[in-house]
This record gives sequence, C-alpha cells and structure tokens, in this order.
Amino acid sequence: MASHKAGRMSEDIKRIISGKMLELKDPRINGGQFLTVVRCDVASDGSYCKVYISSFRGIDEAKKAVKGFESATGYLKREISNVLGLKKSPELKFIADDSIEHSAEITRRLRELVPKEPEGDGGEDGEE
Repeated sequence: MASHKAGRMSEDIKRIISGKMLELKDPRINGGQFLTVVRCDVASDGSYCKVYISSFRGIDEAKKAVKGFESATGYLKREISNVLGLKKSPELKFIADDSIEHSAEITRRLRELVPKEPEGDGGEDGEE
C-alpha cells in the first residue's frame, strides 16, 4: 500500500513543481522555458524526494536550472506541503537529467534510417 501512496505523491509533486516553475524568478530557471520535470522518486516513507530536471537545451542548462531549484527549495517545500496538506514535506533533491537530449538524438538517428519518400504527384501515375 505504501508504494501506491508514494507513486501518487510522486506525480503530485511533479505536477506542483512543474506548475511553480513559471512563477520562480531565478534567471537560472528562466520561467521554466525549455525545462521539464522528467520524474520524481519519493521514498516509501515520504521523507525524501529526488526530482529529475531536464532541458531541451542540453545537460549544461539542466545543471544551471538545478542550482536555481536548490535555492528555491524552501518555497517549493512549503507549496507542496500546502497543496497536499502534509505536516512534513519531503526533502527535495534536484538532479540534472539528459533524457530529453538523449531522446532527441534517438529520434534524429531513426529519421536518418527511414528512407525519404520520392516527391511526386500523390502516388497515382494514371497507368493501369
């Protein structure tokens, strides 16, 4: 049962942090542009949460954003506690993640493998 609660809490924390990204004034976060919360892992006792942050601009931007999130940890913990009605909010640990950059690279490679369709008049040549 505890795993279901941790799973729900993970999704709730991910949603809250994603929504609050737009309100944070830190220039390292830049209003959440090109950033995403990939996933949150909450400990089974709810005392600790790892938040994975990724950027469309690469891992260096994600690392800068992590520093911005670390400085806003107190605000985010208070918001999580208020929204979820928790007496004690989990400790937040932000981690830079390159999964978006990695998936973009995979997509690019897959597109290189797919043969280009010849340009034509729509596929029918009128001959039978």
